[in-house]
Amino acid sequence: MLRFALSAVGLLAVQAAAQCTREDLIAATDSLLAAQTAGTPDAVAPLADTVAYLESFKTADIATGILSHPLKIDFNRSLHDTTQCATYTEIIVTDRTHPYVLGTQMRFAEGKIANISTLVTDQGDWLFNATGTFYWASRENWDPIPEDQRDTREVIQAAADAYADLFNDKSVQVPWGHPCARLEGGAYTGTGSENDSCNVGVPSGVRLVNRRYVIDETLGAVDVFIDFATVPDSHEFRVEKGQLRFVHTLTVMGG
Repeated sequence: MLRFALSAVGLLAVQAAAQCTREDLIAATDSLLAAQTAGTPDAVAPLADTVAYLESFKTADIATGILSHPLKIDFNRSLHDTTQCATYTEIIVTDRTHPYVLGTQMRFAEGKIANISTLVTDQGDWLFNATGTFYWASRENWDPIPEDQRDTREVIQAAADAYADLFNDKSVQVPWGHPCARLEGGAYTGTGSENDSCNVGVPSGVRLVNRRYVIDETLGAVDVFIDFATVPDSHEFRVEKGQLRFVHTLTVMGG
């Protein structure tokens, strides 16, 4: 019988080298979306015998967590990291009765999902507005980047790290793209202009630590789960030619 671990133990274990294909990971994120739509956690596949399940970076019961609630998904996008055997999925639900924006990282060990970690944002979380999030996210272009134009994993991660490091060190040089647009909750810095900028100010003296990456060179993207001071946070980046193009954030204020 499937057992879901009651602690975050196992995250480091699933960092170990493993082999997986992009097709494997796409099938897994497809199963996640189907499970969330139906409210049937056991439909996520392929699951390891023991799975660490977390919500807002805290251990939780998958049987009663967000995956057990059927949701009508209006928008989704997934990253697939074949080097780490990991995925990230952004899910937007605009249902007026209870809108959500979710971000889920899944990590594999020996070909099976061993860790599922979800950030659940809804009313009361930082700048939450699912309708606004849907409007802007659905208009952005995150198409696959032609193979001969793709950045390396190292370049993609370095761009994300520079952005995150800026919160605690204003001397950091961030590779801002021109244009660049940031979606923070439902607030958007872009207008569709070539002058759109993500360099619109960030807090000072805040260390963004315990970073957990999912990197997808095909999409030029990386998601980073971060301890943002004392709250759970996700920063997702689209990087084009070494520069930031889009930034999406999720911050759980009640975490």
